[in-house]
Amino acid sequence: MVSPERLIAFGAMSFLLIVVPGPSVLFVVGRALSQGRRAALTSVVGNTVGAYVLIVAVALGVGSVVERSVVVFTVLKLAGAAYLVYLGVKAWRERGALARAVTDGEAGGAGVGGVRTFWEGFAVGVTNPKTLVFFAAVLPQFVDRGQGQVAAQMLLLGVVFSVIAVASDTVWGLAAATARDWFARSPRRLSAVGGAGGLAMIGLGVTVAVTGRKD
Repeated sequence: MVSPERLIAFGAMSFLLIVVPGPSVLFVVGRALSQGRRAALTSVVGNTVGAYVLIVAVALGVGSVVERSVVVFTVLKLAGAAYLVYLGVKAWRERGALARAVTDGEAGGAGVGGVRTFWEGFAVGVTNPKTLVFFAAVLPQFVDRGQGQVAAQMLLLGVVFSVIAVASDTVWGLAAATARDWFARSPRRLSAVGGAGGLAMIGLGVTVAVTGRKD
């Protein structure tokens, strides 16, 4: 189906996109700082599943509709931005609870269920304008239409992207969680880093909202 040369070229381009911190990376880092390692890794999984939904949409032809419609693209982008700001404000308001959780021995995302954290990561992944544009504009270029099964080729390329994304986001999340462990030695420092994680997500939401459309 997809030649090794195309897979390698797509993997290289995907890697360049993924390693540059964007909405997904910053969200995972924010979750790691505010809730710990488990929440960060759960967010990585949810985020990756959300991004793969975009790949499926592109493979089925829906992505081209979103890419060509300014209105649909803008609504999707603003919805994602608003959700990020909401999560950031919530993390900021609950920063004091993080210190209390550590004191009680409940660190690592106390009070936040794994399913809920997963869906929050999913929402960020499926509304990420950076990956949406990449999948809609770049992914089709690596498909060999002469071989047929175009949708299957896109899905395979999407698996390559997802594997790289999981590896990269996991490294970011674990690194941030390790830094959080250091802050956890002091409830005051942990409260500060929880607030910083919230502010990071708010800033990310604002950045996503004002990011221009890439034609």
